[in-house]
Amino acid sequence: MRLSRYFLPVLKENPSEAQIVSHRLMLRAGMIKQSSAGIYSWLPLGFKVLRKLENIVHEEQVRAGHIPMLMPTLQSADLWRESGRYDDYGQEMLRISDRHGRDMLYGPTNEELITDIFRSHVGSYKDLPLTLYHIQWKFRDEIRPRFGVMRGREFFMKDGYNFDLTKEDALHAYNRHLVTYLRTYERMGLQAIPMRADSGPIGGDNTHEFLVLADTGESEVFYDSAVTDLTFGDRVIDYDSVEQCQSVLEEFTSKYARTDETHDEAVFNAIPEDRRRVARGIEVGQIFYFGTKYSEAMNAVVQGPDGKQVPVHMGSHGIGVSRLVGAIIEASHDDKGIIWPEGVTPYHCGIVNLKQGDDEADAACDALYASLTALGLEPLYDDRNERAGGKFATMDLIGLPWRITVGPRGLNNGVVELTSRRTGESEELPPEEAVKKVAEIYANL
Repeated sequence: MRLSRYFLPVLKENPSEAQIVSHRLMLRAGMIKQSSAGIYSWLPLGFKVLRKLENIVHEEQVRAGHIPMLMPTLQSADLWRESGRYDDYGQEMLRISDRHGRDMLYGPTNEELITDIFRSHVGSYKDLPLTLYHIQWKFRDEIRPRFGVMRGREFFMKDGYNFDLTKEDALHAYNRHLVTYLRTYERMGLQAIPMRADSGPIGGDNTHEFLVLADTGESEVFYDSAVTDLTFGDRVIDYDSVEQCQSVLEEFTSKYARTDETHDEAVFNAIPEDRRRVARGIEVGQIFYFGTKYSEAMNAVVQGPDGKQVPVHMGSHGIGVSRLVGAIIEASHDDKGIIWPEGVTPYHCGIVNLKQGDDEADAACDALYASLTALGLEPLYDDRNERAGGKFATMDLIGLPWRITVGPRGLNNGVVELTSRRTGESEELPPEEAVKKVAEIYANL
């Protein structure tokens, strides 16, 4: 993409309504525009990042054997009355009526709808286990939406639902989801710590939230600092192996890590004092096992091996995809702007032409652009007739991990400048070597 043809409405001043870094930088970088309280249009740059995150989530879910689908945003109130949650959910649910007077709602989650789909088509234990998921817009009518996409009313979310014959099978599905989430967040350049949490209106006794540590987090969290030393890395997991998935769960949840709702001061104080930490965290996902809560209420049963009808055991598993955009920025920025991890950057590399209109500089930039594109990378070429300082400021603000700077003086010496956004370090390389280095960086992800 060439910036002269792109829609990137960057702002020079900090928006007065933005209270936290991610909201401020997303507005300044032209990623979002508020439509109404807690509801945003995703402009091209923001939409591109959102899609990158969505694709990572899809890839890790499919890797684990989970099956994608798509459910509607609007749901029948009758299903929620059947489960008993229609009146219990509270004012966060947006309730509406269609022209025929039928009660509808804008879905905040999909346990009822997916249970109805399951019971309509699955009747035998031979069709289990089954995990279905989708990534769809949700709506919760927050009383005080704030912090941009971090606490909006409309949000983009992955929610998955497992159906199993027994509690043991369902807990394996729970462990399997924990593994997929660890992989997902690390691919995004995040450390998201699984913490014992409260189940809230979803229900169930087994639940962990995944939290990214950040000063602007809405949750107070208590943890053993040893949990921050854990990484999943590039290990290979057999998702069908109960033992392997259970082992990962134990590794990542045996150290103390809890949200304020489940905090136990006595257990916390048993941790060596130098490892006790109290901080703030941003919730970016949660996994639940809730047994037969919905299957019993909605008659989602299968015929077991003995011929008897039994309710299936269920769990649900969510990742806040749109919220993750804000969380990544909160965890990765400086006073100049965003610093995207390579795994989620909207463009792999920026190209800055210091002397637009100079035949040699233009030709060198065009050649770099073509070479990067031919390797399957997406460069963003700043070909505008702007001052160099303005071009650098834009690149720093939008946070592309790597920048290639092209100018007549460097070209006279046969080199361009390759700069890391994260470290600020630069090196001069022949153009083909700069392309090769950028390609190697992304090939190793």
